[in-house]
Amino acid sequence: MNPRPNDSGRRMVGDIAPKLAELTDRVLFDDVWRRGQLTPAQRSLVTVAALVALNRTEQLPFHLRRARENGLGIEQLAEAVTHLAFYAGWPAAFSAAERLRALQQDEEG
Repeated sequence: MNPRPNDSGRRMVGDIAPKLAELTDRVLFDDVWRRGQLTPAQRSLVTVAALVALNRTEQLPFHLRRARENGLGIEQLAEAVTHLAFYAGWPAAFSAAERLRALQQDEEG
């Protein structure tokens, strides 16, 4: 995980919800995400799975990028999405697959 202080919350919602931004940056990303019981890649996989299962596609691009930064490959993420189709539903998996495709296309340039 990147050791630099996280400012994702501040950048995303700091202007409209400063306390939410502070909690996101200080508690979620600087405490919860850094706990040693799970690796960053494992935390990313759990987070992506929850977002897919809950059909929270708006948050998926950020967390798919974070998953890649944390060492998960496109193939691993695609396999997770495929697996989730049976548990979270086909529409949720297809929506996630479209977001994953967009990330892959961005990475390819």
